[in-house]
Amino acid sequence: MGVVDLRTYRDSSATPLLILVDPQLEYQCEDRALRLDCADEAIANCQALLSFARASRFPVAFVRWIQKGKFFGHMSAGSGWIDGLGPRGSDMIFDRDMPSCYASRDFADMMEQGGGSNAVIAGFTGTIACLSTIIDAFHRGHRVMFISDASASHQTVDASHADAHRAAVGIARLYCPVETTARWIARHRSNEPMKVGA
Repeated sequence: MGVVDLRTYRDSSATPLLILVDPQLEYQCEDRALRLDCADEAIANCQALLSFARASRFPVAFVRWIQKGKFFGHMSAGSGWIDGLGPRGSDMIFDRDMPSCYASRDFADMMEQGGGSNAVIAGFTGTIACLSTIIDAFHRGHRVMFISDASASHQTVDASHADAHRAAVGIARLYCPVETTARWIARHRSNEPMKVGA
């Protein structure tokens, strides 16, 4: 028999929603201007989160940036999914053309209908899409958590990529809890569901 957490029938907020923001090739391809040279660890952590969420049967939402132009264009190879970070089965997919995931009306509706009660955000970039989504969620009264080491940021004029990301994490802490990949997985792994049947 499978393992069923009976609490999910009573309270869907007990089940986390994993939101993966822009796990797209634009940030990984060698010849792309938006490539994140510092993203290997963040990609590995996103893959770990995704594997754990699927094994735990948590819902997963992929939100991608699709727009006209050179970056994230409909016909651009850069708009595709990073290997090991693409949707499948019942995963949700949302497209938008502005930084915040809430720029997708369907995403906003999904969050309003219950997804905003226990959501965890990871992906790219910390300083732009993740941070703007976190602030947007706060103003809508949605409870989200940011996985800081499953995200990365570009360098700025006066800050390295590490310093820019550290600043983004610091700002995110003003609006939501911040956690690491290992701690989040360990916390949810220890919350053993109830076994039904023999």
